Amino acid sequence: MEWEKLLNPIRIRDLFGAGNSVKSTDDLRSEFDRDYGRTIFSTPIRRLQDKAQVFPLVNDDFVRTRLTHSMEVSSVARGLGALTGRWLVAQGELSGDHQSSIEVIAATCGMLHDLGNPPFGHAGEQAICEWCKTFVNEKNVFGTEPQLLMDFLGWNGNAQTIRLIGKLQVLSDKYGLNLTSATMSAACKYVAPSSQIKRELHDQSKVGFFFSERMLIERVREATETGEARHPLTFLVEASDDIVYACVDLEDGIKKRLITWNLLEEKLLAESNGCEHTKKAIALAKKKIGASLQDQAFDEGMIQAFRTYAIISATAAAFEVFKKSYALIMDGQYHLELVKQSSAWPLINACKIIGRKVVYESDEVLRVELMGRTILQGLLSIFWEGADGHSTKFKDKPFAKKSFALMSGNYRKVFEEAIQEIDRTQPNADSFDLYCRMQLICDYVAGMTDSFATRLHKKLTNV
Repeated sequence: MEWEKLLNPIRIRDLFGAGNSVKSTDDLRSEFDRDYGRTIFSTPIRRLQDKAQVFPLVNDDFVRTRLTHSMEVSSVARGLGALTGRWLVAQGELSGDHQSSIEVIAATCGMLHDLGNPPFGHAGEQAICEWCKTFVNEKNVFGTEPQLLMDFLGWNGNAQTIRLIGKLQVLSDKYGLNLTSATMSAACKYVAPSSQIKRELHDQSKVGFFFSERMLIERVREATETGEARHPLTFLVEASDDIVYACVDLEDGIKKRLITWNLLEEKLLAESNGCEHTKKAIALAKKKIGASLQDQAFDEGMIQAFRTYAIISATAAAFEVFKKSYALIMDGQYHLELVKQSSAWPLINACKIIGRKVVYESDEVLRVELMGRTILQGLLSIFWEGADGHSTKFKDKPFAKKSFALMSGNYRKVFEEAIQEIDRTQPNADSFDLYCRMQLICDYVAGMTDSFATRLHKKLTNV
């Protein structure tokens, strides 16, 4: 791979021969700065303020939502991108004119990385997959098109992000946010279609894009010349996400009083086997906070300081792995995780282990996740009636028509265009038709916020 191609500023619309976007003569931003602006001002970004990071449907204003989490990941990714840009210029791998591009793309992808997540986080992903599995088993569908089936059995927010920014977030046409090839490529966390999953290779262990976006991915890969490999900047964004959520979820746990700092410190040292990164972050936090705070204020002060130093330390360690693995990354042969291969992994892994035991499995979280499953699967069933009824133009199905009409106009527009493009002379036309209908309801439900999904379900079921 070469950076000249990896930083390709050509936009998606232009890749499909539909012409480039109209840029104001007063707009002095780079194309990658425009990507960042489009991302920040997009509707899905605003919805993240009502999607859970860990604690869904909370009234507290001090725990993180997906929006605050994405902002934090974007900040760390920007810093890691800046380090990488300077290093690449120093190594003669990148011209100085492109140094800032690395930083901006990383920051943009940090904001984008969770955009496709459904309500109720990863529990929401599991609920959608479970509903789809039950549905396709009952219907015995997609017999001749296994990839269509696997898209739903392996449905996840990462692939939905690509669909959202590449198609669903309609501005004026069918190219979504119409991002640059470079940003779109770097936003692809996983690179395999559902029919080619390889669990032993991290970057191919989950569905990276749906069948519906295969042509988009193909054009982006041609434009950036990444082939079937990850864009190098994807590793930086993934590392930023891993580092941030591992550390800050513990901070939210302390704020929710699920654990005290003294107990957390004990567990951190034990789970990390006395890792130097762990001991250093704790020591610096103690030096900063001292004995000036007491009780809950002390706990919160310590975890905030610890979080700061842990992120700094882990980010530097991940950057070292990027440099050491640079040749493999540029050859498309690096299939591992920067953080997991770094000297700070014992620290980050300890945070994750404690997070699972103390935060993610707390009664409050588990109760709402179970409720979320009922809500999402109930909504999928309700709106399936509308998607299915559309095939007969709702003949003798008045309630199906009402269900269809309630769904997002943007998503219905994308669905109807996809239906019209199906070649009905082909033997697999029925499979593609069903695929589009299932995507419509998954698109609509996944795009909801936690509160909207909860309210809508209650209104439609009166429970």
